[in-house]
Amino acid sequence: MQTEIKFAGFGGQGILLSAKLLAYAAMKQGSFVAWVPSYGPEMRGGTAYCTVVISDKLIGSPIIKNPTHLVAMNLPSLEKFAGDVKPGGIVFINGSLIPVRSNREDIIELVVPINEIATAAGSIRAANIVALAAFNAKAKLVDPDLLKKCIKEEFAAKAKIIPLNMKAFDEGVKIVENS
Repeated sequence: MQTEIKFAGFGGQGILLSAKLLAYAAMKQGSFVAWVPSYGPEMRGGTAYCTVVISDKLIGSPIIKNPTHLVAMNLPSLEKFAGDVKPGGIVFINGSLIPVRSNREDIIELVVPINEIATAAGSIRAANIVALAAFNAKAKLVDPDLLKKCIKEEFAAKAKIIPLNMKAFDEGVKIVENS
């Protein structure tokens, strides 16, 4: 089975990192993985999106027009990509920055106040980790403990921020489990 996830937002939100962490965890879990980043020349503040393909078979092409799921961290991302998501997929919406909904009846919509949760966990900069954890808790793509391990490995050189990211991760999971 193949699953495609598009992470989208603006530069500086950690879009590429979130996608990379999911891809890394899926790879460690034994799946075939493709990670295809795309971002505008502005970087911070510009458009950024990334597609992750996870499969139990070799991946024919990493370029995906209609992803299974979307993680939209800002309004332009939701507007641009929500219509592309396959029926039955998940459209994850950062409710802190997106005041509207996808207006689709054929998908699962998950709205989470990511920025508020990240701030309460200790830093707005952990919003991508909250989103990643919450999305994975709903989609159940990779083992959450393995994903946490990958986050710890990613931030090993910045060990002082690992506790913040672990708290952000746990809060992201908790918001989905309690909804």
